[in-house]
Amino acid sequence: MFTGRRNVLLLATSQALMLSVIVMSMALGAVLGSNLAPDKGLATLPIAAMVIGTVIASIPAAMLMRRLGRRTGFLTGATLGLAGSLLCAFALREQSFGLFVAGHLLLGSYQGFANYYRFAAVEAVEANHTSRAIAWVVAGGVVAAFLGPQLGQWGRDWVAATPFVGSYLAQGALSLVALAILSQVQLKPLAIVRAAAPRPLLEILAQPALQVSILGAAIGYAVMIMVMTATPLAILGCGLPGNSITPVIQWHVVGMFAPSFFTGSLIRRYGAPRIMQIGFAMLLGNVAIALVGIEFLNFLSALILLGVGWNFAFIGGTTLLTRTYHPSEQLKVQAINEFSIFGLVAIASLSAGWLYDRFGWITLNLAAVPLLIIALILTIGIKRQG
Repeated sequence: MFTGRRNVLLLATSQALMLSVIVMSMALGAVLGSNLAPDKGLATLPIAAMVIGTVIASIPAAMLMRRLGRRTGFLTGATLGLAGSLLCAFALREQSFGLFVAGHLLLGSYQGFANYYRFAAVEAVEANHTSRAIAWVVAGGVVAAFLGPQLGQWGRDWVAATPFVGSYLAQGALSLVALAILSQVQLKPLAIVRAAAPRPLLEILAQPALQVSILGAAIGYAVMIMVMTATPLAILGCGLPGNSITPVIQWHVVGMFAPSFFTGSLIRRYGAPRIMQIGFAMLLGNVAIALVGIEFLNFLSALILLGVGWNFAFIGGTTLLTRTYHPSEQLKVQAINEFSIFGLVAIASLSAGWLYDRFGWITLNLAAVPLLIIALILTIGIKRQG
């Protein structure tokens, strides 16, 4: 168990560093994109590019890990993160919107590789510790809640001529640290994990539990990213000061990851579908708070609830997914899961800036309601099926 715990700790630390990179870009990407973009409707395109990068990388990452192992794949992802940070810094210096978007595409690719940390943690522990291992790796994001936004502010004036260039240089340093940590991860070869012959893909995908796990996690993630991406724009658009953005995003990320310390235990006690249902109810609560008013406390409380709801939906969905495939099918199913989730997330992030710019904050939040109701009904159905 020592090696298993050590690997989970290393993966959780790597998760914290990767998410610090992503959170900083989430906090700054739309605002800086608005300054660089030729059309304000394209302000969230850097964030969308980051999500698209995650989608694009998800299947190649699984293929690379199948051939060369988890650690090689994780090191490749961190290298892409370093390249993305440096390209964003250069883009800001040159005032190039295109290069800024391209840099975020590479940062998203980093996340596409790193999303397999939680599955690697599952492989490192005994079966009865699966939900807890997933939750602890995801909990690495608590560090990101403070380090990510703060990094953006610390590095803002490091390069006097161009604000925020230093922020992205500091972001690149986090990827360097992640490379050093990931080089110490020791996971058993995937060939040892594979045993029985895999079932046909259509047979695997026909399982209702697998369909609900993927769709539920995808809807929870898509709603979260759509609202979070537009929030900095809405805060400024409502006349609140710019320094309101950092605490709102910070506590939103705390809401996303702090519950992970007990989400695994809740899932073991009540089951993944029930926890997913609570998550979707919280996400609907976020919409209700957002509709009530546009004061700082509205944004703050809504975004915290948005984060907790995402945590329950995403960890619940991931745990449910791990119970729908055999070891010999894991990489194939995991790749489909990541591609499906982040495909929907990409659509949500692409639409966030356009919806906010064309229709406003209220309509953007209302657009999430039908999806959340569908996800809630599906998880209720799968719970009744046992």
